[in-house]
Order: sequence, then C-alpha cells, then structure tokens
Amino acid sequence: MFKSFPVRVVGLALVLAAAAGCSSKKAAIYEHENFDDSGTFSRNYPVTDKQSCEAARRALLSQGYIITSSDPKLIAGHKSFQQTGETHMEISFSVVCADDGSEGHHATMFANALQDSYALKKTNNSASLGVGVLGSVSMPIGSSDDSMVKVASETVSSAKFYERFFALVELFLPAEAKKAAHIVEKPKTDLGMPEPQAAPAPLAPAPAPAAEPTPAPTQESAPAATPEPVSQPVAAPPEPAPVTPAQSTEPAPSSETVTPPPQSDLPPPSEPIPAL
Repeated sequence: MFKSFPVRVVGLALVLAAAAGCSSKKAAIYEHENFDDSGTFSRNYPVTDKQSCEAARRALLSQGYIITSSDPKLIAGHKSFQQTGETHMEISFSVVCADDGSEGHHATMFANALQDSYALKKTNNSASLGVGVLGSVSMPIGSSDDSMVKVASETVSSAKFYERFFALVELFLPAEAKKAAHIVEKPKTDLGMPEPQAAPAPLAPAPAPAAEPTPAPTQESAPAATPEPVSQPVAAPPEPAPVTPAQSTEPAPSSETVTPPPQSDLPPPSEPIPAL
C-alpha cells in the first residue's frame, strides 16, 4: 500500500511536465510582428501631405464612411455593419499623411483599419420593495435590459483590403500629379464608383412617306385644269329683331261687320224690289 503512493506522485509529475511542454510550444501573439516593410499599410504619392489626405477623405466619403476629424493631415472615419439581429460590426479607419521633405513634394500615406464586433447581451436587474405595515417583508422585482457589448476588436491585416483602398485614393488625386507619376486610371466600375449615365438622345422625327409619282397627262387625253374656286368665309346674317305686337288704344268693336260680295257675282233679281 505504501509503495503505490510514490508511483502516483511520479505519474502526476509526468502529466504536469507533458502539459507544460505542450503549452510552451504556443508562440506569443507579439512573435508574429516582424516589422518588415511589406507596404501593406502605406503608399507614397507625388503630392503634398494635404493633397494626399484630401484624396483619402474623398475616397472614404464615397464609400459611406463618416469622417470625425478636422485635421487636414489626419483622417478618421467609421462605418457600421449590421450582420444579424444580435451582432454588429464597425470598421474604424485612420489615415495619416506625412511629408517626405523632398523637393518634389512627395508624401507617404499610412492607413489602418480597426474592426470592432458587438453582440447583444441581456443584463438582469433586481430590486426589493419593503412594506412598512407588514414589517420586514420584501418583494423581489426583476427586470432585464438589452445592450450591445463589444466582444472583439482586431486590426484588419488583409492586403487586398488596403490595395482596394489605395487604388480608390489614386482616383481622387489631382490629374497633373497622376500624369507626372504615370498612374494609369482604372475604370470607376472596378472601384465601386457609380458610372455616370449619359443623357438619352432625342428621338429623330419619323420621315414622311414618299408621295407616289403620278404619270404626266398627255395633251390629247388630259383636259385643261381649271382652278378650283377658293372658298371664302361667309359672315353670319344678322339676327332679326324680335317683333312685338303694337297695342292699339281704340276699343275693339262689339260685332263683326260682314261685307257683301261684289255685284258681279250675284245673279240678277227675278222680281222688282219694293221701295221702302
């Protein structure tokens, strides 16, 4: 029984040594920092520091970043992304422009982006309510609040990410500087810029149908053309004035008078007419 105790101690020591050996193989995070000039985060432009930072500011504004700095040699901006209902991400951009001090007014632009991740967390809050009439009786009251909490923060180290950014910066450099540095302009559609739409050309009027040629009349069969009378507008006749009956002042006769027919129409009398 007593011999088994040292064996257990030796076995435990071996396990601890193996665990220590495995943990020592993991390199620290700062071992990845080589501090080599890879050119991922910097570019050199043949313009002044203010002009290069102005191009960077316009490039970030064209992609929806909110600029939060007013220094002409330091540009800071951020952009938010809502991935799901419970996760949120934000990219913070920082650009610094430094003059090289050369006669050609060259400046170096340093850019880095920070990615922050947020998650929805619920916090429970509890409180107690004391009632004086009942003595020391307390009633717990609970509530929960939802809030976004930062869960991760990391510097973006993708080389393609910064290549796209610096290519967009070159688009906003002065034209004279790009021509002197032999910088070839890339199409705006490749950089995510909207292409200007050309105004639609006005529609051409439809051509009138060609009149069919009529054969020329011969002298024998074609009658002489007579000019058609030109119609003239006829004025409308004046409207007649309304006729109103004249009112006579003489009294109307009480009986109608009958006029005898003419003598020539009556037959001759057969008997003599006695005198009155």
